[in-house]
Amino acid sequence: MVTVRAFRAYRPTEQLVTKVAALPYDVMTTEEAKEIVKDNPYSFLHIDKPEMHVQNPKGDELYAFAGDTLNRMIEEGVFVQDEPCLYIYGLSNAYTTQYGIVCCVSAKEYDKGIIKKHENTRTDKEEDRIKHVTYCAAHTGPIFLAYKNLERVTKWMMDYVSSHIALYNFVSEDGVRHQVFKVDNPDIIKDITGAFSEAEALYIADGHHRAAAAAAVARASQVSATTNTEAEYFLATVFPKDQLHIMDYNRVLKDESGLSETLFFAELHKIFEIELLDALAYKPEAKHCFGMRYHKNWYKLTLKDAYINDADPVASLDVSVLQNYILEPLFKISNPKSDKRIDFVGGIRGVEELNRRTDEDMDVAFSLYPTSMDELIRVADANELMPPKSTWFEPKLRSGIFIHKIT
Repeated sequence: MVTVRAFRAYRPTEQLVTKVAALPYDVMTTEEAKEIVKDNPYSFLHIDKPEMHVQNPKGDELYAFAGDTLNRMIEEGVFVQDEPCLYIYGLSNAYTTQYGIVCCVSAKEYDKGIIKKHENTRTDKEEDRIKHVTYCAAHTGPIFLAYKNLERVTKWMMDYVSSHIALYNFVSEDGVRHQVFKVDNPDIIKDITGAFSEAEALYIADGHHRAAAAAAVARASQVSATTNTEAEYFLATVFPKDQLHIMDYNRVLKDESGLSETLFFAELHKIFEIELLDALAYKPEAKHCFGMRYHKNWYKLTLKDAYINDADPVASLDVSVLQNYILEPLFKISNPKSDKRIDFVGGIRGVEELNRRTDEDMDVAFSLYPTSMDELIRVADANELMPPKSTWFEPKLRSGIFIHKIT
């Protein structure tokens, strides 16, 4: 049983939403953020990435600045607050059109594993978001969730957006169309939240650290004198799994293996069929196929049947195959999350980016076939975890369109 709840959102005025809405804080550097917010005092990045403004912070100055900025913008009328509502948030780009329900979900259900994760979190990043939620007294970016087997909910959403006028309708700087529809009819809210009680689980697509932080804040609230209902729930947008688009998440690395080219290919050939390509780049078209750029040539690597293990939800992933058969045994990269010899290139940058990186600062590149939503769900249902950087979702949800205050 899944709990989905309406909430009293703070949201930007219709006149300012295009200036407020911002990409998530963790998809850009501080310098990139500074360039984005130049001449825009309303960008939510002023709240989400306060390190742009606070130099050499002491203690929790960064987070205090974020909280003060959010409160100031609310007082100045940048945001308005609704009565309890649900919302439908639609995003469209060249790859997909997806509509999700903006709501609050239960932190207790996250702790119980009803809201399922597929990645580990890092303590430092989790602590960063705990402090951000605490000082802002708010969840400021929705956790990206997916549901399955709720066709009635999906049909209702699609019917609703086709028969109602959007509250917001704009195209962001990256070409993504954003639409928001307000759902304030109490009978409809009751029906839709009731429909989710039939679901066995929700699945985190993106936002693992924010979800973990929200749950930690909720647990702290339960044992303190400040216990309140709002802290027991966190902000989410819940999409049908079939509408979501996962892009490839590729790898580039420094070659410090010490292997000669002859020995390297001899080791590869034990596990893969190898084909030299007459191509400027190669993007795999099927699972268990990989592209490799080595010494400025592209190769197609196809996993031999004897090494396919589709019975194991984690071992069958292409990111696991690459890690277990190439990165660790040949390049000695056992912890890709922390190893400085490897970097990750989201598919939105194009496979050509792998050429640039291996021409400039890296030696070898691997292009992968995208992980699927069914693979993600299979791993989560098995209570297993994917290797780091297994999924890259596009388009990205914007922060600042919905804010859930917890005090």
